[in-house]
Amino acid sequence: MKVIIIVFLVVLTIPLLVFADEDTDDVIQLEDVVVTARKREQLSFEVPLSVSTVRGGKSDTLRASGMDLRFLSNRTPSFQMESSFGRVFPRFYIRGLGDTDFDLNASQPVSVLYDGVVLENTMLKGFPVFDLDRIEVLRGPQGTLFGRNTPAGAVKFESARPTQVLEGYGRLSYGRFNSSNFEGAVSGPLVSNVLSARLSILNQWRGDWIDNAFTDEEDVLGGYRDSAGRLQLLWTPIPEFEAWLKFHGRDLDGTSRLFRANVLVPDEGGLVDDFARDTIAHDAENEQTLRSGRLTLELRYDIGNFQLVSLTGLERLTTFSRGDIDGGYGAVFTGTGGPGEIPFPSETASGIPLLRQFSQEVRLMTIGENRLAYQIGLYYFHEFVEMEDFNYDTLAGGIQDGMARQEQTATAGAAFASMTYQLLDELELGVGVRLSNDAKDYTAWRDEAPAVTEAGPLGPIHQNPEDRVWSGDLSLRYEVSPNVQTYFRVARGFRAPSIQGRLLFGDEVTVAGTETVLSVEGGTKLRLLGQRLHMNLTAFNYFMQDQQLTAVGGGANFNRLVNADSTIGRGVEAELIFLSVPSLEVSAGLSYNQTRIDDPNLAVQGCGAPCKVLDPSASAEGTFSINGNSLPQAPAWIADVTFRYILELPAGFRLVAATDWAYRSRVHFFLYDSAEFSDDWLLDGGVRLACQIPNADTEIALIGRNVLNDTSPTGGIDFNNLTGYVNEPRFWGWSSLDVFDNMVNYTISINYCLIGRLLS
Repeated sequence: MKVIIIVFLVVLTIPLLVFADEDTDDVIQLEDVVVTARKREQLSFEVPLSVSTVRGGKSDTLRASGMDLRFLSNRTPSFQMESSFGRVFPRFYIRGLGDTDFDLNASQPVSVLYDGVVLENTMLKGFPVFDLDRIEVLRGPQGTLFGRNTPAGAVKFESARPTQVLEGYGRLSYGRFNSSNFEGAVSGPLVSNVLSARLSILNQWRGDWIDNAFTDEEDVLGGYRDSAGRLQLLWTPIPEFEAWLKFHGRDLDGTSRLFRANVLVPDEGGLVDDFARDTIAHDAENEQTLRSGRLTLELRYDIGNFQLVSLTGLERLTTFSRGDIDGGYGAVFTGTGGPGEIPFPSETASGIPLLRQFSQEVRLMTIGENRLAYQIGLYYFHEFVEMEDFNYDTLAGGIQDGMARQEQTATAGAAFASMTYQLLDELELGVGVRLSNDAKDYTAWRDEAPAVTEAGPLGPIHQNPEDRVWSGDLSLRYEVSPNVQTYFRVARGFRAPSIQGRLLFGDEVTVAGTETVLSVEGGTKLRLLGQRLHMNLTAFNYFMQDQQLTAVGGGANFNRLVNADSTIGRGVEAELIFLSVPSLEVSAGLSYNQTRIDDPNLAVQGCGAPCKVLDPSASAEGTFSINGNSLPQAPAWIADVTFRYILELPAGFRLVAATDWAYRSRVHFFLYDSAEFSDDWLLDGGVRLACQIPNADTEIALIGRNVLNDTSPTGGIDFNNLTGYVNEPRFWGWSSLDVFDNMVNYTISINYCLIGRLLS
């Protein structure tokens, strides 16, 4: 399968290059996307780094089934996502760099920003996508402008702005599993040319569709209700000043991640032959809730040739997630249990009773066309989070049998400066530097130990890591011709110290020191065939020191942070968009990543489950050397391709057909390599067939996601049995899109959706 995907993309690319002709007079052309990868609006073509954008119809299509943020996984080069918490707590990986840590204060080397405000806690990062202008994926260290915890890259979500013209839309969909989704927005003036507003909402529902074979109940798990909203006010009293106020909120209630006992084939890997998506056998409770709110205030004031920008962010969140971790029922010592062998029951929960985050950035930047452009700024970040972990005695009816608490206060401050200078008309120099100070104040307690551990209360245990680190970048961008740009970039990034303290089954709090990365990359960006072909090519190499890694699970089910002496990564990335004729658009991406842990003295505990570890044994009993291993959840190959074809019909109607496919190669779930806890490949395909009425104001579409019903394990639990969890199931449904001023069709679509829910 990997060979087929690669050959297909190569065959697709060769004729585009062979027939490239910059002098073509064709009227049709692609629009270059404006991005803010350097905190100022620039064409993506002119930005000297590897950046991808997802916007408009592509984003709408990929998430048509109601999927959470993981719809982005493998949809741009070198970008992978997964989660062991379901619709919350997404884990991001760029160029192989990420973190499998599942603790509620886990840090990641990929930063997530919503309208410029960093979302630090992993629970905040899962905020739903709706009514956006674009999504930007920035690959490589982003330490100069975006600071801490960006050694791998950053993902930026940019909301659609309020407008002074009345506009809006409504999108409804209904499909398999009694799934219905509504997304809509209305935007317009409150005071002409002075005050405008935009209200956006998202409501996603899915019915329970998974049977519990242990309780003989049908359709009791797998459902959710996920609602989110955004209210924006844009005040422009004078041309030189604007104030942009945004309120965001989310309310989630549903099923947490469903773990499945012994679904991985011993000594081989892959799923067992009798695996069934719609059936589990759990004897424990399952629930997941999350509430979050956000306020963002962005002020911009033009002072001559300069602009003063202030960006303030406030975040609050509470969440709770409980599940059957052993993935089955009973235990061997009770004489009953399954499916397969369950050595002991495991039912746990994690929650955040309170999270508060405050961030403030102030920067001064030049505006307009200048030979020298620069910006300087100050940044402050403060976060306080309370965390609770619970253990339950499933065999005694699920009563609480263990509790541990953590509190963490994180503060960070930074000063940064960045500039670009036109050395020649065709040659641009870019330089940036940032000095950051990061401190954490952490305390953990164990109020009650699980009875099986025969331990007692513990704590308080304190940790106070702090570090001052510099990061920066240097780039050269050369304009070979108006349609060809090349660049070279060197960047240094870092991740602040991290703390891990799961005290339910252990007595130790571990701290990982600061990790740093030095990355070198070069690329070429081409705009050919009269702007009908856009192509980006990148090659990179990075060297990371003291990488923070998470040793997950093992026989004691205990997370432990470690620093690897060094990690080496290299690879290539390619993207293209081709508009061959007005009716056909093709986009594709391909990346190859090679990562290697380089630390002869680093060993981790093997799995507690009876798995086949492929690494050599280390000196300590039960541990294995991971020197030379690739990073977990780091596929060598990622490929995606999308075809979109428009057929003009009589009377002004149009038929739009699209299909998209994403592929990733083999991944290992943990630091050690094993036969079972891995997946060979994943292929996710979607189709969409839409009919647009004249003027394209209304659209009715048939949609399909994961149409081949690829069923792949995407992660596992290794301390008890061969437990795994899988990707999203196949989905079929329909959707309708109506613009705001087409209220008749809009009302009809709502009625059809409501009727569909009632009939189901």
